[in-house]
Amino acid sequence: MTHRMRWIGAAALVTTASLAGAIVTPRRAGAYERRPAELASSNAGGVLATLNAARTFEGKKFFADLGTNGRTCASCHRPGQAWSITPSEVTQRFDRTAGLDPIFRANDGSNCAGADLTTVERRRRAFSALLTKGLIRVALDVPANAEFEIVSVDDPYRCGSPPTSASMYRRPLPTTNLSFLSAVMWDGRASVPGRAIREDLVAQAIDATTQHAQGPAPSEAELTDIVDFELGLVTAQVRDQVAGSLTSQGARGGPATLTRQPFCIGINDPLGMRPPVPGACLAAPRQLDPAVFTLFGKWLESASPDQQAIARGEAIFNKRPFTIDNVPGLNGDSTDPVRRPIVSGTCTVCHDTPNAGNHSVAMALNIGITAPSRRTADLPLYTLRNRATGALVQTTDPGRAMVTGRWRDISKFKGPILRGLAARPPYFHDGSAATLADVVAFYDTRFHLRLSEREKSDLIAFLRAL
Repeated sequence: MTHRMRWIGAAALVTTASLAGAIVTPRRAGAYERRPAELASSNAGGVLATLNAARTFEGKKFFADLGTNGRTCASCHRPGQAWSITPSEVTQRFDRTAGLDPIFRANDGSNCAGADLTTVERRRRAFSALLTKGLIRVALDVPANAEFEIVSVDDPYRCGSPPTSASMYRRPLPTTNLSFLSAVMWDGRASVPGRAIREDLVAQAIDATTQHAQGPAPSEAELTDIVDFELGLVTAQVRDQVAGSLTSQGARGGPATLTRQPFCIGINDPLGMRPPVPGACLAAPRQLDPAVFTLFGKWLESASPDQQAIARGEAIFNKRPFTIDNVPGLNGDSTDPVRRPIVSGTCTVCHDTPNAGNHSVAMALNIGITAPSRRTADLPLYTLRNRATGALVQTTDPGRAMVTGRWRDISKFKGPILRGLAARPPYFHDGSAATLADVVAFYDTRFHLRLSEREKSDLIAFLRAL
């Protein structure tokens, strides 16, 4: 295609009995009538909708049991939760099955490996991180020849892991809107430099089946079916609880807009990076276009105060200037691509992919989520030591450093795609922001945005409408 642009195929999707329980009648969200070719479900913010290039769910290996413990891809990627999971829905599954639903397996769903699951109450304690924050345990060994070592861990679960490994507790990322990806997994561990995103997703599907589902590696045909299905999913909020239809009066919310959204890796990257990977833009952009989201501008003149609030929030996200400083991976040290503070930055410096909101190139950043000052009692605290200098750092999750072994990668994570946020709380990789208000409060404090109460409310309204 021209300039190697990837265009997401606009297509339809028919709900089937295979998703019984996934479709929720949107009673609380007003008079939204689901179109026959659309998968829709209600949430606290309104109605979420998914379109799919496959046109059907029937026979898709994404929903098939390919392992040995009863899990499928859909065990941790639920359509009604924007293809992730939420604590409330996981808790419903626990209560309905007495903690025996396939998601409740001790290989990674429990706080510790090999947890005691002999009674309902013991299962409830064993899966507390999954039940309260929707967190899956990710256990990784410290890479060979790493620049650091783990010298101590304050483990609230007393798992007794050796100091050569770490257990991290992370939210499952959505398996939708994947045609906008520039890296796979929070720490990018499924991505290989120079390899196409599709191949990264194949690698991720193999790992998910062999590790999470404890099964043999899927066949080539099964992998093709899974990845084709995932790449065909397009999801967004289509109705807001208070503002109504997100496609009315010239607004461009909902998934249909995304099916027409062009994307190539690096499409709006403000740093002009051109990674040598399949799907990369042929030419780097000359500069960032800060108008990343162009969905609700026409609502600035709406007669509805609620629609005006969403439009104002979009403008804040795109245009509100603030100083971006000391962000490892961006401008935190001498190895980063920017060597100085970005004095007139916007949210879209990092969330630059048009109408998707993730970074358009692979760029893991440390924005401070894992700082000891933010630690809650349900997360471990790791003390890492630089083998060369003896320097110490504490973190609740070593992040990408557990993949690369590099000291400078400690606590770095990729930014997720921002569509469907209302359907999948809590937020950040560790679920530490229970609500979108908590997300806005974090950024307001971290980057000294000095938002007024109305501006915070507007920004929340916009994020909820994505």
